[in-house]
Amino acid sequence: MSSRPFKIPQSVLVVIYRDSGQVLLLRRTVAAPGGEPFWQSVTGSKDRVDEDWRETAIREVLEETGIDARAEGCLLTDWELENVYTIYPEWQHRYAPGIWHNQERVFGLRVPSYMPVHLNPREHTAHAWHDWRNAAQCCFSSSNAEAILLLPRFEPALAGAAPL
Repeated sequence: MSSRPFKIPQSVLVVIYRDSGQVLLLRRTVAAPGGEPFWQSVTGSKDRVDEDWRETAIREVLEETGIDARAEGCLLTDWELENVYTIYPEWQHRYAPGIWHNQERVFGLRVPSYMPVHLNPREHTAHAWHDWRNAAQCCFSSSNAEAILLLPRFEPALAGAAPL
């Protein structure tokens, strides 16, 4: 039996983007179910049940990319959207017995074009910036792709841009 505590079934999804519409995607160290490469935005579970969603988003972005969402030029926005999804059987062991669903809160983080990315090698092996429409097509997770396609709703400069 693992001494690791079970994951809390509440997580954040943070779409990191530049005002040009480029979205940051990260390739996970583990493959997606089925073996294909797993590209995604920043995601991560709460460390404590009472951890604030925003606090979780700031922590996860820093842990996974080295970006401080509170830095000058960054704008973290709670999109006030939530997804509930079934936890993949391959990852069920990370959660307490009887937990089958995860609640995911969606955020956007606009960063300056010069913002460097420093990956956590335990979680990700590569990163790439993609036009938001193409980024959505690269994501393994459908909720991640849907969130990226909502970017023009939250970023006025992209409001006139249509999805591909």
